[in-house]
Amino acid sequence: MPRGNHTVTEFILLGFTTDPVMQLVLFVAFLIMYVLTVAGNTTLMVLICNDARLHTPMYFFIGNLSFLDLWLSCVYIPKILAICISDDKSISFAGCLAQFFFSAGLDYTECYLLAAMAYDRYVAISKPLLYSQAMSIKLCAFLAAASYLGGFNNSAVLTKKTFSFDFCKDNVIDDFFCDLLPLVKLACGRTEGYQALMYFLLSSNVITPIALILASYLFIIATILRIRSTQGRLKAFSTCSSHLVSVTLYYGSILYIYSRPQTSYSLDTDKIVSTFYTVVFPMLNPLIYSLRNKDVKEALNKLFK
Repeated sequence: MPRGNHTVTEFILLGFTTDPVMQLVLFVAFLIMYVLTVAGNTTLMVLICNDARLHTPMYFFIGNLSFLDLWLSCVYIPKILAICISDDKSISFAGCLAQFFFSAGLDYTECYLLAAMAYDRYVAISKPLLYSQAMSIKLCAFLAAASYLGGFNNSAVLTKKTFSFDFCKDNVIDDFFCDLLPLVKLACGRTEGYQALMYFLLSSNVITPIALILASYLFIIATILRIRSTQGRLKAFSTCSSHLVSVTLYYGSILYIYSRPQTSYSLDTDKIVSTFYTVVFPMLNPLIYSLRNKDVKEALNKLFK
């Protein structure tokens, strides 16, 4: 990875607070969330792999989402725990680059995967009799592979551009991880072209999937309105309610941070919102897709028995 003529060999992550008591409280809170995230997503992946009733396109995508969330939590939380209880807040240049690359790649991949899941729900509701044929194993594998490929290719472009800057202003990042906006604030030289790239990637990795999701749900709503019975409508809507909750929470937090004008940036507020989609959301996803899901509950009971 080429880098500019900077003198920075490491960055300092300030985290959330310098108060020792609050740092201990945050350490316990993040540790609990990390354990729940690992346990929840691992359990969901095991259930999907082991139970034949869950070998459907919908659960294939949910399993991939759990894998992404598990990986994403491992990118962020161990370092957060370290800076909460250690006096050493530093992260090496290479470590910061790796964290940035994988976090961006996983976030972009999840954006594409949520769009693929919306299409899956559209096919399931609008063409239930042809669902198995329309959402074949090959198509599901292609959509998942394309999500990973698109996400990490765009992440490579963004990471290369970001870490080619000269970081000559300072090496202190007022955040708990190597995020885009705090790094740009440390960069020297012209960043206009970089901002154009950032907005292009935002539109291609966030706005485009959102447009596809909205289009899918417009067709889903049109199909549901054609169903005569109220019970049939509720059943059709319940099949995509979990995905709707997931999309709203995930895209809402990302758009709040990266689509605002620079004059309205607030680091403290951004830290809280970033915590939601980097730490809280991966913990909630297994609950969102399992609490109201009869098949998952039955598979869980079968596993314990």
